[in-house]
Amino acid sequence: MLERTQVLMGTYATITVPQEKRKEQQKAFEILYAVEHSLSSYDPNADIYKLNHNRTVSLSPYSYEALLLSKRYYKESDGYFDITVGSITRGLFHFGEAERLPERQELQKAKIDFKGLHFNAERAEVEKGVTIDLGGMGKGFGVDKAEAYLSEQNITEGRIALSGDIRCLGTCKVAIQDPFSEGTIASFTTRHPNMAISTSGNYRRYVESKSNSHLIDPKKRMSETAFASITLLSRGSNSDIDAYATAASVMPVTKALRFLEMLDVAYLLVSTDGERYKSSNFEQFASRFIYLK
Repeated sequence: MLERTQVLMGTYATITVPQEKRKEQQKAFEILYAVEHSLSSYDPNADIYKLNHNRTVSLSPYSYEALLLSKRYYKESDGYFDITVGSITRGLFHFGEAERLPERQELQKAKIDFKGLHFNAERAEVEKGVTIDLGGMGKGFGVDKAEAYLSEQNITEGRIALSGDIRCLGTCKVAIQDPFSEGTIASFTTRHPNMAISTSGNYRRYVESKSNSHLIDPKKRMSETAFASITLLSRGSNSDIDAYATAASVMPVTKALRFLEMLDVAYLLVSTDGERYKSSNFEQFASRFIYLK
């Protein structure tokens, strides 16, 4: 197998394919770049960056599809998945740039309002104070686009990984990082080919402490601290479970469990006090599951 890694979409993107598929691998990286060029809130040439700074922009097909999906996730999650948290993640914390710890008063005044985003297939605009951040589903979306191309090329072995968002083209072994250390907390092998895995946690991106993470509860306008890590497995799209993991991460524990039970996913959750929750259907999605710690 041929494995290559590039820095894309704010993380390390790794694509593994059979040796003879080098050209297809490069094309998959180009697709990830095109997705980033549409969805990034950091790249001055990207649609979403322009939308945040000019309050209006012409949309590429990728941008339109991502906004349309985000609208669905907003409704399905009862508003816990809200891409207008950008007013906090980008506007106040400045995640990924000169990060700062905002005052509580600043957080409460931040404008989070999905209804302040207006778009159609050609154009989008935002109301004053609304900032868009697609980080809660963008990596999964990118994985989906790269996977769709590789599947069209009849590539059925390999893996696409953007940080915690993974697509196993065949079956593969996966290890889940311990959110409290540099080790791993569990491992498993995907039971079916072409499965999606997504992990969201508060242990990578935060300011000063994990209680000030990038996972913002849009209803409280502050970082949620109930979960240290959430891993979802699905036979559906990476974009979906990336968004669902983001939404569940900022819900109260009881609501998160109820939300995930309504979806066709398996889950492994770790609370900030170390309690673990594994879905009863986990073995339908994975085999050889073991807790390592």
